[in-house]
Amino acid sequence: MSNKIIFFIGVLGVSLFVASAIIGGLLIENYSATSQYISETYAIDTEYGTNLRIYGIIPSGILLTIFAFVGNKMFPASKLTKIGFYGLGIFYGIATVMVGVFPCDSGCNKEFIDPSISQIIHNIIGFLTYIFVPLSIILIGLGLKKSPFYNRLSNQAIIYGITSMLFVYLLFSNSDPAYNGIYQRIIESVFVIWILTCAFSIKNKIPASKNL
Repeated sequence: MSNKIIFFIGVLGVSLFVASAIIGGLLIENYSATSQYISETYAIDTEYGTNLRIYGIIPSGILLTIFAFVGNKMFPASKLTKIGFYGLGIFYGIATVMVGVFPCDSGCNKEFIDPSISQIIHNIIGFLTYIFVPLSIILIGLGLKKSPFYNRLSNQAIIYGITSMLFVYLLFSNSDPAYNGIYQRIIESVFVIWILTCAFSIKNKIPASKNL
């Protein structure tokens, strides 16, 4: 698969996710991006939830999974880098598909009162995503440290990973629920910015044959 195709897959995956998050919020009256979760826009009872999941969230997850698994091969071989990209593919790509298949209850049932099976699965997947994706990004950064050509990308990965971990802590600590929507969006923004950073790095990568 060529650099440009992998780049396109990554950008399209991110674009579908971001568009779904923005459009979903605009379609719900009195929706607050400050306090409400992104998944509330495509919850079981929302009018356009099914369309958002089928045409936005699920395809986005599929594309991000492909990008992580294939894009990994475009970087210097390293166990840490490979584990990191596979972690990104599983806990962000596949996980995005899964939360689309198993949406949350109305309002994402924050009090967790008599939750549906879908809500339980949704919560477990979300928890695993926010625990393992930051770690996966950091592992990629540590793996890239071994290559002198990827020092900047390595540092970016470590910074992105640590930043996302900080906001995951704020989200999970529930210190101020009024800002949970902001915390989640910052976390998700860091994830997609990292994917775009990798995509552009792949796009600008010079094939080995041209270095001869």
